[in-house]
Amino acid sequence: MQRVPSPRLELFILRDFLDQAECDALIERIEAERRTSTLANFNGDEDFRTSETCDLFPNDPFVTAIYAKLDEVSGIDPAHGEILQGQRYETGQEFKLHSDCFEPSSADYEEFCAVSGQRTWTFMVYLNKVEAGGATRFKEIGKTVRPERGKLLGWNNR
Repeated sequence: MQRVPSPRLELFILRDFLDQAECDALIERIEAERRTSTLANFNGDEDFRTSETCDLFPNDPFVTAIYAKLDEVSGIDPAHGEILQGQRYETGQEFKLHSDCFEPSSADYEEFCAVSGQRTWTFMVYLNKVEAGGATRFKEIGKTVRPERGKLLGWNNR
């Protein structure tokens, strides 16, 4: 696992976290169950998040195996996590600049943080490589990560 040097953000990259068969199996599940993505704190901008989302529940043995791989890499007790989600983006879709944690002053802070606590870490895996676009931008540190099939990103939401 590679740590991206930055005093402002803990960002890790692990290439080949998932193999092609695992990526394809997740894509199949996401395609079958996807729905329009939503926002916890709607800000009035209908175009803020235009992707599609799929919840990946641990009652599926394959998904349970993915949870186990994430738990092993992160060292974080799964009781502190959320349901895994798959995101699907068509050309031109996006999720504008945002934070993955909940602002303590927001209306939904208590609802979303009451049981599992604050989102301290985010882990994301790219399931395919695209010809253009699709990158994840970390504006605070001036870093852009390009998609590669099976690449895991992990960052601390501080």
